[in-house]
Amino acid sequence: MNPVADQFIAPPCQTPITILYQDEHLLLINKPSGLLSLSGKDPANLDSVHYRLVQDFPGCTLVHRLDFGTSGIMLIALNKSINALLCRQFSERSVLKRYTALLLGEIEVQQGVICAAIARAHFPRMKLCELEGKAARSVYQVLATERYLVADKARKQHNDPVLNCATTTVTRVEFTPESGRTHQLRIHAQSIGHPIIGCDLYGSAYSHALAPRLMLHASRLVFHHPITGETIEGFCPCPF
Repeated sequence: MNPVADQFIAPPCQTPITILYQDEHLLLINKPSGLLSLSGKDPANLDSVHYRLVQDFPGCTLVHRLDFGTSGIMLIALNKSINALLCRQFSERSVLKRYTALLLGEIEVQQGVICAAIARAHFPRMKLCELEGKAARSVYQVLATERYLVADKARKQHNDPVLNCATTTVTRVEFTPESGRTHQLRIHAQSIGHPIIGCDLYGSAYSHALAPRLMLHASRLVFHHPITGETIEGFCPCPF
């Protein structure tokens, strides 16, 4: 039992789940930010992707999960045999996953690879550790450098004259994780000095306060249909 995990109560999420693709075997959905993937032990954390979907699709299972604050595309199996076939593709790393993120500051190198092993730390955090961690690799591509409107909350909490301004520079990137470690993109972004804005675990109080949500969105998922073998290219436009 983890007392810290048990103490977390997710605030209500009013945003509905959108179905992007559906057939008799699987679903592709758009998960809203601020919704758990799976229900927690506390009855207050009953609402989740699985809890909502199982009402209409009894027997459905999550093939993978997204963090509470991450929005975007998720793959749902409609029975256990389909789940096993799809999970095999994830374990064999034959599934292409792409994310859009807003990172604090300007990244001068337009593309690169972050290789840094990730290990468990004090819950809920992870840490970079080559000795204890599992290998993790993330490819990034800069899409644009933008001026981001600073939230009033951030402006009121920080008195630094450089930071206490109407806008700040952020970099829009596309991440392609080649491994699937917990919090991989969030901790890898922090490791290069450009945390994902809105992140409550990795970065600074300022980068966290900049946005009302984690600015990380699962935008693309490419896999083979477990029955037909057809290549399915799922896409979910970024909302920010």
